[in-house]
Amino acid sequence: MDTESLQSSDRRRGRCLDIFLVVSNIFLFVALIAVAAGGVMCVIELRSKIETSRPPVLGNPSKSKGDPLYQTYKMNNFAYLETRSDSLRTGPMFFKSVPYGEGTSVGSNFVFDGERSLLASKQGTYFIYIELNIICSHICSAGVLSVSVGDKLTCKVELPERLTEGPTPVSKRCWTVTQLSNDKLSTRMTVSDTGLKNWTMEPKGSGLGMFLVD
Repeated sequence: MDTESLQSSDRRRGRCLDIFLVVSNIFLFVALIAVAAGGVMCVIELRSKIETSRPPVLGNPSKSKGDPLYQTYKMNNFAYLETRSDSLRTGPMFFKSVPYGEGTSVGSNFVFDGERSLLASKQGTYFIYIELNIICSHICSAGVLSVSVGDKLTCKVELPERLTEGPTPVSKRCWTVTQLSNDKLSTRMTVSDTGLKNWTMEPKGSGLGMFLVD
């Protein structure tokens, strides 16, 4: 075989290799777009389920009675508990249900012992969230507050030092989506070893909630 034929063959192989690389890059780019789009769609779908699954705002019976969403949902798959105490100290947290519509904020698919534990009797995917509203009533030291809901969710709040008088509110909401199957969940608070002087919890608006997503 002469030199010119070899060079021609090499050029053809080079062109084929270039085409292969271009096609491979295009395929990879399209695949990445598809994966990203799939992730976005999953997030949108989950958000849609969460928004449509969550009942109306608690504590407004007149709205909940006439709301079609409430009539359909019937509070079976939703539970909300409000914290009982305003103190911040290491130990178990105690909760209470609140009035909602003609009943309470604990749906029929949940079992609440009246103080600490909440059990979801229906297996499925649940959205669990905890809301913490903390306020400095005077001059307050810096510290860290952590609240854990079983082994499913931990919410950590860093509280700043407050050297001047006047109330200083700090709010934090933490959430997760997890599988539950007859899990009994208890909530525990942990504070800095030095304590959280002059910091207190606002029971109104501080609590634990969960509802069935799927």
